[in-house]
Amino acid sequence: MLVLGFQGSPRKKGNTHFLLSNFMHAAEKLGAHTQTIEVVKKNIIPCKELIVCEKKGFCPIDDDMKHEIYPLLRQAEVVVMGTPIFFYNMTAQMKAIVDRCQTFWARKYIFKLKDPAKKMRRGFLLSVAATKGKTLFEGLQLTTKYFFDAIDASFDGSLTYREIEGPKDMANHPTVLADVEKAAKTLLDPFLGRKKVLFACRENACRSQMASAFAQYLAGNKLEVLSGGSEPADNINPDMAKVMQEKGIDMAFRIPKTIEAAISDTPPEVIITMGCEEQCPYVPGAQRQDWDLPDPAGKSIEFMREVRDELEKKVKHLINELELES
Repeated sequence: MLVLGFQGSPRKKGNTHFLLSNFMHAAEKLGAHTQTIEVVKKNIIPCKELIVCEKKGFCPIDDDMKHEIYPLLRQAEVVVMGTPIFFYNMTAQMKAIVDRCQTFWARKYIFKLKDPAKKMRRGFLLSVAATKGKTLFEGLQLTTKYFFDAIDASFDGSLTYREIEGPKDMANHPTVLADVEKAAKTLLDPFLGRKKVLFACRENACRSQMASAFAQYLAGNKLEVLSGGSEPADNINPDMAKVMQEKGIDMAFRIPKTIEAAISDTPPEVIITMGCEEQCPYVPGAQRQDWDLPDPAGKSIEFMREVRDELEKKVKHLINELELES
């Protein structure tokens, strides 16, 4: 489980940094893998309203959104936004990320595609403000709500603090650490205890990607899904993405990875290989199955559809098997 945090304050090691860092530490203690994006250090070009995302489903701007942040937003099951209040909303640097997620909005609402992880993805807001006005956080809450909707995350709550301005104000707050521990536990509780399943094939570009997407989509509340390859490709197979789109499932921004990287933070309890003799690392106690499915790469689109449909059936059968064991 990846918890992805966005630190949106331009101030180094200020109150927002303290608040987000402690939240992420609480998540790690619960067993999550965390990654924090220091937004001001990234090359994020503001939205230019080129409308390409609404016509083709992708943003043509070449920056860190394309190469890093879009894939991370798809990989993450929990997204945490941390920002101070600037004129009743988030910082400009954070807003640039939100605006560039129009790409996700377009894929969801124009192209009618569903992200496989949408059933489980959660969003949470952390914010501090220097003054104490009653409406301080209203604009931020509304912007955050629609940002989380665009990335297929439910808005599961917030921690907001008024009259926080001095460099140590957040650290000296009497309840902040207890607040963070409680919020992190409440947010992550639904993710704990899920059975961990790895789908592996050679390139992690076709079969294991389809299987993992079906497993996330059908049973993400019961399975923590991993996928990797013994010799991962640079990109997912475009025909695979096309036939999954025919099922309404969005495979955009998924990046092949090694088996070792896939399981480095989360050892699987079940390993499913695809008939290509992957060299899976030994995982004590893990169940193993081999589905012995032919590689559809380089074959006809009809053959890709046949493999897709067979994988969907096998994933449904696997879910039933695992539920009977629980």
